[in-house]
Amino acid sequence: MSPLREETNPQVRVSDLLSPALAHIGLKLVAGEGGVGRIIEWPRVQKPGLAMAGFLPYVRPHRVQILGESEFTYLATLTASVARKRIEAFTSLEMSCVIVTKGITPPSNLRRLCSKRNVPLFTTPRLTGSVIESLTAFLEESLAPRATVHGVLLEVGGLGTLLLGDSGVGKSECALALVQRGHRLVADDLVVIKRFPADVLIGSSSGLVRHHMELRGLGIVNVPMLFGVTAVLERHSVEFVIHLTNWIEGHEYDRLGLDEETETILGVGIPKITMPVATGRDLAMLVEIAVRNQILKNRGFHAAREMAARVQAEIAQKTLAAQNAQASSKPRRKRRKP
Repeated sequence: MSPLREETNPQVRVSDLLSPALAHIGLKLVAGEGGVGRIIEWPRVQKPGLAMAGFLPYVRPHRVQILGESEFTYLATLTASVARKRIEAFTSLEMSCVIVTKGITPPSNLRRLCSKRNVPLFTTPRLTGSVIESLTAFLEESLAPRATVHGVLLEVGGLGTLLLGDSGVGKSECALALVQRGHRLVADDLVVIKRFPADVLIGSSSGLVRHHMELRGLGIVNVPMLFGVTAVLERHSVEFVIHLTNWIEGHEYDRLGLDEETETILGVGIPKITMPVATGRDLAMLVEIAVRNQILKNRGFHAAREMAARVQAEIAQKTLAAQNAQASSKPRRKRRKP
């Protein structure tokens, strides 16, 4: 089985919020420059309305805090001394940073305390909802646990199919044949898989090898240049694993398909089958059939179990018929007359 080459839990720092990926929300650092190295551990941002009301326990550490119009409107209803104490208590917490939305100018005491405590303070002209949406998407992507797998990921019949196997077993050749049949390549050789909420696994290619394949005897080929841009995908979910293995003479392989296997990636179990590779087998066709069969299983139809149930029913019916025939063949005792 092809092992996971690497599993990582990436880190995000506050300075990463100034990357080009978030340029559209227009973040501007206005205070707390010394804290841009702070860690962000949560993909979900937080609106600390309760903290402004004086209840602090639910302000999570290492999380992005969003202050919008509602928080500042509430602070305006308080006396100056109470509002100052609330902001002072809030900025003393172990947060990653503070973002003020909707083009609101942060109060001077908020800027002063953030500068004093090295709490990065950002402003943005964007509405709170759009900022939260963009930040959440960025942080979920950046903080997603990930693994690098030696294999090939394709979209076959709509199902994200990961081909695993030892080097030289024919993964890339099989993938190329599937692309010729109209299926789409996501990644060859190194597949970067990320785990998102609800245990969704998304795979993509790695770096410079994106949309390229290495074929022994041919070298590196550019798939979209050969087959068109519709032959590749940037990313796809990982929903099915096929482990290709060299055929071993005399080895007992599963012939019915009743045994259920899974491949665990980043703690998520993915349905898997083991497919032996031998000379003369049309591997691409077999992968297509395996994928179609898995799609039927996902819809609740399991051909092997259906056949096994029919066999069991027929055996039970014949056994019952034999028992009835045996019972009817026994001579009955004659009743004595009184």
